[in-house]
Amino acid sequence: MTNGTSEPKMKRELGLVQATAINMIDMVGIGPFVVMSLAVQIMGGPHYLWAWIVGAAISLIDGFIWSELGAAFPRAGGSYNFLREAYGPKWGRLMSFLFVWQTLIQAPLVIASGAIGFAQYLSYLVPADAAMKKAFSGCVVIVLTALLYRRIHTIGNISILLWAGVIATIGWIIYGGVTTGPMTITWWPEDGRVAFDGAFFILLGQASVKTIYCYLGYYNVCHLGSEIKEPERIIPRSIFISVIGIAVLYLTMNVSVMSVIPWEEAQHSEFIVSLFVERLYGPQAAAVATLLVLWVAFASLFAVMLGYSRIPYAAAANGEFFAVFARLHPAKHFPHVSLLGLGATAFVFSLLFRMSDVITAILAMRILVQFVGQAVGVVFIRRRLGGRLPFRMWLYPLPVISVVVVWLLIFVSTGWQFALSGITVMGAGLMAFLLVAKLRQTWPFDGVAD
Repeated sequence: MTNGTSEPKMKRELGLVQATAINMIDMVGIGPFVVMSLAVQIMGGPHYLWAWIVGAAISLIDGFIWSELGAAFPRAGGSYNFLREAYGPKWGRLMSFLFVWQTLIQAPLVIASGAIGFAQYLSYLVPADAAMKKAFSGCVVIVLTALLYRRIHTIGNISILLWAGVIATIGWIIYGGVTTGPMTITWWPEDGRVAFDGAFFILLGQASVKTIYCYLGYYNVCHLGSEIKEPERIIPRSIFISVIGIAVLYLTMNVSVMSVIPWEEAQHSEFIVSLFVERLYGPQAAAVATLLVLWVAFASLFAVMLGYSRIPYAAAANGEFFAVFARLHPAKHFPHVSLLGLGATAFVFSLLFRMSDVITAILAMRILVQFVGQAVGVVFIRRRLGGRLPFRMWLYPLPVISVVVVWLLIFVSTGWQFALSGITVMGAGLMAFLLVAKLRQTWPFDGVAD
């Protein structure tokens, strides 16, 4: 089902503040509070800050890709439309199908990872066994789905409220470190070995797989392209404001925490922020800090579900996915069937998986089609549209080349098991595409020569 003149249509009601808020609350979820310990553990010292810098640099460069594509094609579904436009009517159908195929798995995984992390931090306040933690994570998904079941203008206002809580939480953590004593930054390993040897870069790659997860979401505004005011201006601005702002907050927060908690202790803590506040202000303050971390986690999941719910809708509206997902709520004008389907799958995943494995699996699954595919696709878009693009990245083609190389290195750094799982999912998607094309007698089975 597509949206004809008699069907409800999505409305452009999100401005720069709302768009930036949605991006930033997507980025700052439970991830940085869990990954902080993981990154220290992987790098084996306080020089793990390099992994956060690498994550910020990759996000900023990749932001040029998203900004150029988002400004040119501001429609619901983001990458789904970018890949269709970049690779043309034939290969574009394949690439966009693979993206939607992967989204059906990795989008619920993203939501599940946040819900699992939420339940982990909640256990600081409410001691819980494994079964109770699973119940907590499932309940989070249900509440989120209910809260998102409303029109986009209301969603934008809720996003600003959640964003304020995110900034307040990180601000308190930074304030605690600043007022406690001198904040020190350690850039080099402490054991006397050469800083930039081969082992350093291997560990840096593995740690960066975790930190880049915490930056993902700077592009969420692109998935809401049909609901953004003046998208050619607001989409690029919201992306760069989000990346730079969050990078500063992450780095300052990490330095603040490590100025209070020795890295040897931090690497083993499941509740590092709660421990940090408890050490500074006592257990009651730690309980408040934990509640704020839960607020941040909830806010991020809110933005994630909002963005991803538009992707199956966009594919269905183009006749390339189940037609029921193309339905918009008749009064509130949002893709309610897509939202409910995503929520149901995320609920199941939240009961099945572990946090650490989910983070790596998400990246391995997305890199080849979405991030590398889009970067290469910009080259084709440039050849076709040239100077007609509303936003053009600086120093082209350097950002494209850099993004492709770095994402491929990150893909390898996920490890052969996760890399193979990502390729397997893509291979299964290819088989599904060919099966559907064969049944419908469409390309490449339509008898038309390339």
